[in-house]
Amino acid sequence: MEPSLPTVLLRPGEADRIVAGHPWIYGGSVLRLTQPAEDGALVQVKDHRQRLLGVGLYNSKSKISVRVLAPDRVTLNEAFFEERIRAALAVRKKHLPGASSFRVVNAESDFLSGLVVDKYEDVLVVQTSALGMDQRKSLIVDALQKIFSPRCILERNDTAYRKFEGLADANGILIGELTGPVTINLNGLSFEVDILGGHKTGLYLDQQANYQAVAELTKGGQVLDCFSFLGGFGLHAARAGAAHVHMLDQSADAIAASSRNAAANGLAEKCSTETINVFDWMKAQTAVQPHEKVVPKFDVIILDPPSFTRSRATVPDALRGYKEIHLRALKLIKAGGTLATFCCSHHVDAVTFQDVILSAAYDARRILRRVATYSQSPDHPIIPSIPETEYLKGFAYEVVR
Repeated sequence: MEPSLPTVLLRPGEADRIVAGHPWIYGGSVLRLTQPAEDGALVQVKDHRQRLLGVGLYNSKSKISVRVLAPDRVTLNEAFFEERIRAALAVRKKHLPGASSFRVVNAESDFLSGLVVDKYEDVLVVQTSALGMDQRKSLIVDALQKIFSPRCILERNDTAYRKFEGLADANGILIGELTGPVTINLNGLSFEVDILGGHKTGLYLDQQANYQAVAELTKGGQVLDCFSFLGGFGLHAARAGAAHVHMLDQSADAIAASSRNAAANGLAEKCSTETINVFDWMKAQTAVQPHEKVVPKFDVIILDPPSFTRSRATVPDALRGYKEIHLRALKLIKAGGTLATFCCSHHVDAVTFQDVILSAAYDARRILRRVATYSQSPDHPIIPSIPETEYLKGFAYEVVR
């Protein structure tokens, strides 16, 4: 055990959040350090009465001065990371027993603030968004090799968060070899994933459970999958018995991949694709003369856009974007049809998101019946005392009239 860790003393009133389980200690909460600490070093955290609250990784350059890792003193060695990652893996095996591709470690949700690990079959992708974690990357890689024996481990460290930690971007293979895309299995469908160059760490794994759930609502219907990316919702709908699925995405690469995925799963005849900005497409489809009405064409429309806001400051703009897209979508859904819609911005909560949808429904003169509520897949666990761990919310509504 490290004999004398530098101590970070908190101001009065700042300890409760940490005791409740939130791992972030902001600079403004710190009263003082008992001795200088190097950036990235392990420190102990005490309240103003000198009671131990835990240990964590320190960074003077970040707004988050300390990321708490444990309520007691620990040694940050390979064994520590192996134990934590095995605990996280057990949660996945319990709640997603059949999955072979999933998020293994989801940072704060798994008490490893600043670390994300995604598993794409036998390939692992590591993201370290905190200095202290980045400095211990080799320990993390060793632990991952021991647990998974993967074909390859690579890092996709190009997130904006790294700048705030004083870290440069770093992408590439850490161990093993990888050439070309990786074919993964989601709910029995195969998808090719460009792990070295694709979005995020290659794919949005947080919708894995929702792909199945939404597909159940599409049987026999004409389906529009907006922001379709690699075809997650669209292909699940086609397999579940949708009559036809039309997929829209503005990325030509994503549309090309979704077409290949449709063919690989024997679903090409049921699917069509279009490379276009979804807002532009919707605008064109709902443009009519003043005395004309829009003729609804779809039984199901799925909206799964990227986050419209990365900060609180841009939330009003995001809400205008969400309202417009819902207004246009609601004009294109037949009476009795279904709208499945998602918001992945942490800054827009579920109540606000539903308010925007209802406002759009009012303007479109449609009445909605809510038939399902969605959250992120269980490999992205939610710790209620850490609100930042909950970001994905979704609803399915039937258009009553």
